[in-house]
Amino acid sequence: MRAYHSLIFMAFLAFAMPAGNIAAAESAPALITVTGEGQIETAPDMATISLGVTTTAKTAKNAMAENARQLEIVLGNLKAAGIDSRDLQTAGLSLGPNWTNSNSGAKIDGYTASNQLSVRVRNLDQLGAILDAVVKDGANTLNGVQFGLIDPSPQLDEARKRAVADARHRAELLAKAAGSALGPMVSITEGGGNSPAPQFKSFGRAAMESMPVEAGELALSASVTVIWQLIQ
Repeated sequence: MRAYHSLIFMAFLAFAMPAGNIAAAESAPALITVTGEGQIETAPDMATISLGVTTTAKTAKNAMAENARQLEIVLGNLKAAGIDSRDLQTAGLSLGPNWTNSNSGAKIDGYTASNQLSVRVRNLDQLGAILDAVVKDGANTLNGVQFGLIDPSPQLDEARKRAVADARHRAELLAKAAGSALGPMVSITEGGGNSPAPQFKSFGRAAMESMPVEAGELALSASVTVIWQLIQ
């Protein structure tokens, strides 16, 4: 009895559905959605150095004054090495107390001032000499060196082309395996790209005498998602 009522209900739905909707459902094209990846390796043409000056003193005023004095030396060395002012940027400035514990409890025993500086190097041939220059006087913290491209647009465009070609290759392979062929393209959406860069870890002052630097290569990638109609 229950099956009988189900058949009547399904027959009613088929009768109630407009003929246009049924025809549209039957004529809807089959689609295939594929994500393609593209990558290109290229040599970097710039580097960003992250360095810092850290000083301590009994008073906050003296800690900041000594920090400013040492930073001026660092800036002078950088400009003498050919770094333009537009490629120098303060990345962080801090001042805090140093606490010590004693029988009478915690107390302030001086202050630490820190000034972080970001330096952009546009001529990689000078990178080793600049690293030596910034740590010989003043700078006592080197947080890392990150390589990059001044203008990554041409390389990213090539990665995008490779991503589209990869998407088409995958789609044609899948369509052929399914006994179909690719029809018109319905849509294409670009995903997130990235350009991971090699980095040097932190080094102490003693390790920086005539530091050899290897720039290596950067890998830039692009991703696209493409939808095609399938021809049966």
